[in-house]
Amino acid sequence: MLKRAGLYFCFAMLATASLAYADQSPTYFGPPSSSETAFVNSIQADLMQRFPTAQDAEKAGYVRYTNADETGAISYANFQWQSPDIRHPSQLWYDKAGNLLGADFSAYKTNDVRPSLFGVNPGRLYEFDDHVHYVLKGADGKLTFDKWVMAPKYRAAGGDPAHPSVMQLVAMGRAANVSQIATVFDMPSIWDLIVWVKPNPSGAFAEKNPLVKP
Repeated sequence: MLKRAGLYFCFAMLATASLAYADQSPTYFGPPSSSETAFVNSIQADLMQRFPTAQDAEKAGYVRYTNADETGAISYANFQWQSPDIRHPSQLWYDKAGNLLGADFSAYKTNDVRPSLFGVNPGRLYEFDDHVHYVLKGADGKLTFDKWVMAPKYRAAGGDPAHPSVMQLVAMGRAANVSQIATVFDMPSIWDLIVWVKPNPSGAFAEKNPLVKP
């Protein structure tokens, strides 16, 4: 789920003042169109069957990188940021019990024009800026999620965000040694569609689901 607007507001606040953060949030919140309803119905039928649990996502190559956010969602990414079709979301998210909640479908951001994805109003898309995510592993095997560094800071330290490395994170003081880093990946600048797969009384494109407790 990319932690939704809350995390990315923090990104903007922590980034250097010289960086320009464009329209991060959706611009359209209207009722679903017929094509949007068809899209939601299709992914509900498909994803609930193929990825009902977090274990199913992991078997398919999705990797957890967050704790539960303010909506109750724990995010898993497959690092494929150009979603080719509705069967292959770039991210899946689950509740604390490992039950499927929703999915993200994304496209590389090449300009400031929101793309049209799968018949969904482009105004529903979020914009996310390039940043590097990583997961730490303690000596006891416990994983620490929600670790990240914005691309400009990573680049200023001598790294290439498009090819992040454990050695660079150690050099930046983000970990004591490479063995502490369980996962590292770049989330490039993307347009992102966030959609609830679990039925949501507030609507599939709403930020929160009243049926899900954080």
